[in-house]
Amino acid sequence: MNTAQPIRNEGDLRQFKEYYRIICPNKRNHLLMVMGLNTALRISDILDLRWGDVYDFELQRCRVHLQITEHKTGKGSVIWINSNIKKTLMEYKEYLEKEGRGSRKEQYLFASSRQTDQPISRVQAFRIVKKAAADCHLEGVISCHSLRKTFGYHAWRQGIEPALLMNIYNHSSFQITVRYLGIEQDDRDDIFRNINI
Repeated sequence: MNTAQPIRNEGDLRQFKEYYRIICPNKRNHLLMVMGLNTALRISDILDLRWGDVYDFELQRCRVHLQITEHKTGKGSVIWINSNIKKTLMEYKEYLEKEGRGSRKEQYLFASSRQTDQPISRVQAFRIVKKAAADCHLEGVISCHSLRKTFGYHAWRQGIEPALLMNIYNHSSFQITVRYLGIEQDDRDDIFRNINI
């Protein structure tokens, strides 16, 4: 099966999301992981983000919401910028300023180190995710899309209503969402094991 899978195991997920913070430190790559896991955005939408989308330069603080128009669907999306994203954004911003590169409103959040007026490519983002997955010995097909799927899988496991996940993903049916999240027989078994009427 070549379909991207969510990272289901919480221990694996912790190790994966901390890979570029602790094991192989890289603040930009760590932010890429945090954004992907916490926004449920497609990688094309994440790579298109600019500092002005996430940071209010007049108030000198992170924005409350991220407002984008999704490339694939053309639909608008408003996403709460949670504390994990804010913390990681500020660490990256401080790092860039310390390095003398700074952050300007129009700069890409994930700027290429070779062409700073361009974001990293989707291929480079894929390599970043694959390296972390390989070094963390994650099984299954893990790719950039796994970040988006992992968000939904863990939201579902925490009891988020399927209708809300369908809305977040712009799916037309619950069956599509179930298939998308990779809800497997183990998940079904857990439900039957724990419901004793």
